[in-house]
Order: sequence, then C-alpha cells, then structure tokens
Amino acid sequence: MRSLLAQPQSICQDALVIQPTTSLNEHTVMQFHHQLHAAITSHHPVLMVDMQHVEQMNSAGLMALVTAQKLAQKFNKQLSFCSLSHPVRMVLELTQLDRVLQIV
Repeated sequence: MRSLLAQPQSICQDALVIQPTTSLNEHTVMQFHHQLHAAITSHHPVLMVDMQHVEQMNSAGLMALVTAQKLAQKFNKQLSFCSLSHPVRMVLELTQLDRVLQIV
C-alpha cells in the first residue's frame, strides 16, 4: 500500500505539516490514523494537516479527524486543517465539525 502522506515538512522549527494524498475512506483511514497518531505523539507542538489532495471523505474519514482532534487535546497539541476542497468543507459544515476542528 502506498503511503497516504507526503514527506512531512517543517514550516518552522516546532510545526509539522502532514499532507494526505488520497480520499479518506474505509480503505485508507487506518493508515492515515496511524500516521496522524505518530505525528501527534511526536515532539512537534503544532501540527497542520494540508487537505488539498483530499477530494472525498466518508464517515470513516470524519471519525479519523475527530479522533485525531481528541488525541491532540490530550497531548496538549495544536491541530489545524487547511486547504480543504469544496466537497470536504461541505461535509464538515453539514456535520458541524467545522465548529469543532480548527480550520484555517
């Protein structure tokens, strides 16, 4: 299985950018979840998930984002999402998760 994430890129010495490269669904979400978990439990206090390549997301993808947000709060990390495609933004707005997740 090919990696869902491009090489994480530091945007400053304490921040880490994660870039999913495919839709988030039941076939891809476990690997994405494991990679997010590893990033959240790393030494980086600030994490940014660049969603520009995610065109589709189902309930499995939503659960991964919510679980990551909860884990980030537990570890006192800042987790943000950016560059959402229109379909993904609509899903987050319809589920009102745009009020829970930090979207920049």
